[in-house]
Amino acid sequence: MRTVLVTGSRGFIGKNLLEGLQRTKDIAIKTFDRGEPVAKLEDALQEVDVVYHLAGVNRPKDEREFAEVNAGLTREVIAILEKFRKFPMIVLASSMQADLDNPYGKSKKAAEEALVDFNKRTGARVCIYRLSGVFGKWSRPNYNTVVATFCHNIARGFDIAISDRQKELTLVYIDDVVSEFLRLLRKDHDNGIFYTIGKTYTVTLGELADKICELKNMRGSHIVPDLSSEFMRCLHATYLSFMDEKDFSYPLDVKADARGSLFELIKSKQFGQIFLSKTRKGILRGNHYHNSKVEKFCVIQGKAVIRFRHIFLREVISYHVSDEKIEVVDIPPGYTHSIENLSDGEMIVLFWANQVFDPENPDTYNLEV
Repeated sequence: MRTVLVTGSRGFIGKNLLEGLQRTKDIAIKTFDRGEPVAKLEDALQEVDVVYHLAGVNRPKDEREFAEVNAGLTREVIAILEKFRKFPMIVLASSMQADLDNPYGKSKKAAEEALVDFNKRTGARVCIYRLSGVFGKWSRPNYNTVVATFCHNIARGFDIAISDRQKELTLVYIDDVVSEFLRLLRKDHDNGIFYTIGKTYTVTLGELADKICELKNMRGSHIVPDLSSEFMRCLHATYLSFMDEKDFSYPLDVKADARGSLFELIKSKQFGQIFLSKTRKGILRGNHYHNSKVEKFCVIQGKAVIRFRHIFLREVISYHVSDEKIEVVDIPPGYTHSIENLSDGEMIVLFWANQVFDPENPDTYNLEV
């Protein structure tokens, strides 16, 4: 059983790291946050095997806090460890700004230098990560990253300020940071001190704002972004984490007539669209064919007969389907087709089409089966 201390455990990275540590076997977790008694820090450091030093400030009211916390707390941790002659592995969350001539960058650089010196004097393993803009769930708007600020404001319909749409950002996703930090618990020791997160994303401020707006507009258009992009998958998850809890659900436009009702659920330029229909007893839908569009039918409530006929032949092919045996029926092009509700009550069918419906070019031609 190893003991791990996380400083800054109530912060953005700290909360995500704690979640991962809690799923790790044979780990005892201790935490320390700013404002807590130094005695708690001393007690933890006397029995610790690994220190994840995440505590720091990004936007203090007084610039002197940069040096007091980012560098000062690091020196205090080192002093306590030397007092008790404890030399655990220390993982520091530093910043890409450590080489910049500003108060924040200087404080991060000072923390790095203190740990490098500690490594030279004691041989303790030190792993310093110069992180670029970390984004993901539980980050704070107007504090951690512009991603958090944009997601929070756009989700609520607030204005965002963009100083330069062409300004380029390098971002890293929180889950990749946590995975790398947890990997250190399993990896054999090496002699390195400075480390990087291998997976980063580059985007301009303007592109970032546009992508988050696209995610917001999804509820109206039902068009999901291209989730083959790993960055969009991470950004989508981040955006949803910033939604107001009362806004998790949203209504759909249900089109109803004498046959029943139908609504579209999801659309994508890459994979087409998913929609669902409810059909009353004895009603038949379809009697049309497509030249290029293909579909899949899946009856999830009730029973039905799906009929096909090649448009140049007379033979009718029938498939009887029901919710007693869930199956998918492919609808090939060039076959006129229909679906008839054979249930005593309402039938529900889930549909997929490989194209988003275009009223200007529907590729749907009426023809009796």
